[in-house]
Amino acid sequence: MQHIKNKNGDWAYVIGPYKQPVAKVDSGETFVVETMDAFENRIDSVDVDIAKIIQMPFVNPLTGPIHVNGAEKGDTLCVTIHSIKCTRDYGVSALIPEFGGLCSTVFTRTLNPPLPARVMIHPINDGEVIFSEELNIPAIPYEPFYGTIGTAPELEAISSLSPGFHGGNMDAADVCPGNKIFLPVKIPGAGLFIGDGHAAQGDAEVCGVATEIPTQGVLTVDVIKNSNINSPRIESSDYIMTVGSAKPMEDAARIAFYELVMWLESEYGIEKLMAYQLCSQVARVRLANMVDILYSVVAKFPKTYLPRLV
Repeated sequence: MQHIKNKNGDWAYVIGPYKQPVAKVDSGETFVVETMDAFENRIDSVDVDIAKIIQMPFVNPLTGPIHVNGAEKGDTLCVTIHSIKCTRDYGVSALIPEFGGLCSTVFTRTLNPPLPARVMIHPINDGEVIFSEELNIPAIPYEPFYGTIGTAPELEAISSLSPGFHGGNMDAADVCPGNKIFLPVKIPGAGLFIGDGHAAQGDAEVCGVATEIPTQGVLTVDVIKNSNINSPRIESSDYIMTVGSAKPMEDAARIAFYELVMWLESEYGIEKLMAYQLCSQVARVRLANMVDILYSVVAKFPKTYLPRLV
């Protein structure tokens, strides 16, 4: 089984068509991929100065691009996530000045002073994340996922901090083991980028940082020929899902629900306006992030209500 690991310092900080592939895989191939945490694995103590670690725009390093043989513009890349293992025994979270959902940022300007920087180390043992030994609360379940996964746009090079129609930094907890992620292919080979592993994260990632971890994942990629999609899709055992990324947040939700309605019509034969009404009765929604350059919303349709095949 191929083992894909970027060389030290050769990580990607943008998702785009210009970087040489770090590896090539075939459609249908299963492989191992390693990723750094969002801080380049540089935090090992609560005494680290996060302001010195964060050197914009060189944050959220990704492994990639991975070239998928046979993928062409107009195809869809399906990534099945089999497992995600944390490659150390702790995760990291932080408060970062001028970053987060409830403070002044470089995009939301106020005269209030920035929040103080803070680093926390979270031990990970036996499938549990210890948030703090000072609080008498249960451990948080270890529920790993990739905060960032995407394929290269045709022309742009997009920051690894940003989500979009290509995928990117969606911080959607449904990008997890057992699920399939569908991404649009815009260039030959697709250009798959992946990283930003999380051991746990609440919806919205409200302070801007989850439990950040380096990972070793086992993935399979499949090329679906002549199947053009506009934005990321996810499938689990219980739901089909679409992801919209935009600002304001309601536009992210509109994109997600629009794509969900169109998916229900094109592949499941539910007339568009009927699908629209049905979503209003049974759909679910997840606010994936409210902190990144664009916000991400996941619209979820229960498979229970998909038409039965005759």
